[in-house]
Amino acid sequence: MTDTTDDIAEEISFQSFEDDCKLLGSLFHDVLQREVGCSFMEKIERIRKLAQSALHLRLAGIEDTANLLEKQLTSEISKMPLEEALTLARAFTHSLNLMGIADTHHRMHKTLNVTQLARSCDDIFSQLLRSGISPEELYNTVCKQGVEIVLTAHPTQINRRTLQYKHVRIAHLLEYNSRPDISHEDRETLIEDLTDEIRRQKPTPVDEARAGLNIVEQSLWKAVPHYLRRVSNSLKKFTGKPLPLTCTPIKFGSWMGGDRDGNPNVTAKVTKEVSLLSRWMAIDLYIREVDSLRFELSTDRCSDRFSRLADEILEKECYEKNYERGQSNFVNQPNPSLPTQLPDRAHLPSCIEYGNSQHPKFEITTTTDYMPPNLQKQQNEQEYPKIEPKETTDDSQPGLTSRGSFSSTSQLLFQRKLFAESQIGRASFQKLLEPPPLKRAGMAPYRIVLGEVKEKLVKTRKLLELLLEGLPCEYDPLVSYETSDQLLEPLLLCYESLHSSGAGVLADGRLADLIRRVSTFGMVLVKLDLRQESGRHSDALNAITTYLDLGTYSEWDEEKKLDFLTKELKGKRPLVPRCIEVVPEVKEVLDTFRVAAEFGSESLGAYVISMASYASDVLAVELLQKDTRLAITSEHGKPCPGGTLRVVPLFETVKDLRNAGSVIRKLLSIDWYREHIQNNHHGHQEVMVGYSDSGKDAGRFTAAWELYKAQEDVVAACNEFGIKVTLFHGRGGSIGRGGGPTYLAIQSQPPGSVMGTLRSTEQGEMVQAKFGIPQTAVRQLEIYTTAVLLATLKPPQPPREEKWRNLMEEISKISCENYRSTVYENPEFISYFHEATPQAELGYLNIGSRPARRKSSTGIGHLRAIPWVFAWTQTRFVLPAWLGVGAGLKGVSENGFADDIQEMYKEWPFFQSTIDLIEMVLAKADIPITKHYDEQLVSENRRGLGDMLRKELMTTEKYVLVITGRAKLLESNKSLKKLIESRVPYLNAMNMLQVEVLKRLRQDEDNNKLRDALLITINGIAAGMRNTG
Repeated sequence: MTDTTDDIAEEISFQSFEDDCKLLGSLFHDVLQREVGCSFMEKIERIRKLAQSALHLRLAGIEDTANLLEKQLTSEISKMPLEEALTLARAFTHSLNLMGIADTHHRMHKTLNVTQLARSCDDIFSQLLRSGISPEELYNTVCKQGVEIVLTAHPTQINRRTLQYKHVRIAHLLEYNSRPDISHEDRETLIEDLTDEIRRQKPTPVDEARAGLNIVEQSLWKAVPHYLRRVSNSLKKFTGKPLPLTCTPIKFGSWMGGDRDGNPNVTAKVTKEVSLLSRWMAIDLYIREVDSLRFELSTDRCSDRFSRLADEILEKECYEKNYERGQSNFVNQPNPSLPTQLPDRAHLPSCIEYGNSQHPKFEITTTTDYMPPNLQKQQNEQEYPKIEPKETTDDSQPGLTSRGSFSSTSQLLFQRKLFAESQIGRASFQKLLEPPPLKRAGMAPYRIVLGEVKEKLVKTRKLLELLLEGLPCEYDPLVSYETSDQLLEPLLLCYESLHSSGAGVLADGRLADLIRRVSTFGMVLVKLDLRQESGRHSDALNAITTYLDLGTYSEWDEEKKLDFLTKELKGKRPLVPRCIEVVPEVKEVLDTFRVAAEFGSESLGAYVISMASYASDVLAVELLQKDTRLAITSEHGKPCPGGTLRVVPLFETVKDLRNAGSVIRKLLSIDWYREHIQNNHHGHQEVMVGYSDSGKDAGRFTAAWELYKAQEDVVAACNEFGIKVTLFHGRGGSIGRGGGPTYLAIQSQPPGSVMGTLRSTEQGEMVQAKFGIPQTAVRQLEIYTTAVLLATLKPPQPPREEKWRNLMEEISKISCENYRSTVYENPEFISYFHEATPQAELGYLNIGSRPARRKSSTGIGHLRAIPWVFAWTQTRFVLPAWLGVGAGLKGVSENGFADDIQEMYKEWPFFQSTIDLIEMVLAKADIPITKHYDEQLVSENRRGLGDMLRKELMTTEKYVLVITGRAKLLESNKSLKKLIESRVPYLNAMNMLQVEVLKRLRQDEDNNKLRDALLITINGIAAGMRNTG
């Protein structure tokens, strides 16, 4: 029932799916019976059968008997002791998770047994050629495609990472189910290993970043070469040319550790550590791959050029060894004439001497307790450096000076000695595993060249470890790597040599995979975006302009702000004085820009401005960025590494979406800004549109229409100035926050808005669902590629006539008024929301590092979109996705336009996808369950509001069916309907149990066991609904 399932639900074989559900259910039953005994197992089975019988009766239209059975079910659950309720909740939660695993396995397994899947490269390439697209145009469009999937830490992943890993292991059990060597005991062991479902501690931003990097290492690292090979093979089949080896249609970004919007836990220090950690992990993965390649490439066949390179490396190594031997002999000779006085600064280590070094110097100040990986116990079964901030006072940082060097020389020397000694055992042991030194290049030239590659990678990793320790060090391009081009150079030489000497099969195997990984992941795995709210930048400029006696920046009108910002951007001196003293909140903003300048565009992605409303919001960030880079260049006497970050305005509210085109026009009309985009960002403007806050602001239908119009206007604005545009979609997992099938979403964008480029967020549980298993990830990456390709070469149709736009305006207007009159204008709604849902209790989940509200307020306005949607999903009302839609469709239909909106549904992809997504949500909603929440939890004087909302839900369902011409919901998608129905018996029981636990907990708030029981029911319902927020 996730986006993933909806994308490819038709690919499931239901017979084998049900067989695997029975297998996992049987294994779980046996394990559970040993744990709880036969008598309680009978009670669990009785509750399941009661829920299942009630569902079948309701589907058959026998409502009265179904109601009786549900009342009996409620009665039995209400009489349960707390311990039994906990066990029941765990049993049903694991059952729903196991059904989800079977679902994932069969989508994955089906892709391996179908000659040509729908929406695959073969399918779409064939379609495009038949429609008149030339092979050359197809080839060039694929090669130029630029899609970036941005992984975010939005708190919607309900399962702990340990549990996610165990679910993957169970999926592998299904994969090998037919093997006779896997015993019943082996299978039971996996089921027995299911662990505590509850997070006992809130994750830190670094924990969230580690979880994202874990997805990269465990799945995407394996999936990317397979995906690229699939694209390449299809291209060769249909155009005669394979995908170039270094061409990557898809790359990855991240917000984990960079998204500070409303999250005070994401600081400049955290961003610095996460970026270094990401680089460290990338280098570590490359070292493993190069090691494997060295053992594989034992052939001595190579080109003359490559042979000369190997000889040069051997000669250099021989020279260095002789030089070191000579130095050693020289040191051991007595020298009677020692100087009587040491030169200045001789007591300082050379690495912190600021002389005329020919190499750029890294000065990343990080205060951590990090120890080298071989000296510490690895955390979370991953070889990540440990990052734990030291406790410091406000006045000082123990052991570190402001320049990042140790204040105590002896302390620095001790740490360096400890670090050097720690390498001895590892180096000696490594020699046992590696081939013996080669005397002549012709013996194994590839091992010689790759040996030097590995040596440089190891030195690069050591450099990063020093930076993570907070030690200053110099980057030397002769002994370490900084850019992916430097690493690609010797790998491509290996590839060309193998092909030229008749060993193309070897070249196109593991070596080609490594080259593709370097091209995709670079030296950082995922580039980290920074995100901050526009108001925080205004506060920083307020402090600066006030200090300089220029007035208060935020009190100026827009034109005055633009004049000031443009004038300063054209200047060549820093604006912010070094001696300025500011409040901690402003200092944090300035420190973040310092990190952006120190790392640059080689490590970081975009700077996203949330709640952007004006052109000055963008120029303010450009100025702060430019000013910091000037200051650092002046301090260090050398340019900052990499380029400036591209600045991306995020338009979220309905008001801001309506003004988005005007803001972009205003920006591009400023000469400095337009030239900056052309010179520094290849004439490319990136604009982000937000689905979450617009949906919470005006309802899903109005948000969808305003997003569509905003994209049209932004594209038109950029075209007017000859600037290319990339739209960045801030989509959530649920329909209420812009989620839905990837292919459907891309295919319903306005014409011209997807011109070969696209950025999109993947959040929370969607990251695991789409990319958690390599085979599923390959399929999802392929769907992204084909959907963007089709939208580029065969854009979806715009509204056929102006009348359709007018009808959309009318539906949107009625829908928005209905939504806001309920959510924002009904004084009883907030109280009803808190009583009827577990929203107040969601904070116990510990699923994210950021607060649930942007500001301390009890209103809906400052509540984040995620808990807003999450709470309604738990009660299966899913109100944010449909409220107001029924009123809008009814109003237009009753005015005589029913036939018109039916035509719109048939011919306009955007309108069709909007209605289809609402239909999908309605199929997941459950009126009897929502009524049960009201009857048990809501004050009697507010229950009328719930009755009114249920009538709205039925109205929406009625008019959706009228428009689609179907008799029942999901009649055209029976696979998805069957998947939903297979989970409902467990879901119904879980919802009734949640109601009972909520009722008890609200009378005994300090009962930790009740709290645990509630959290388990939340986990179970999220598993059954297959999305959260």
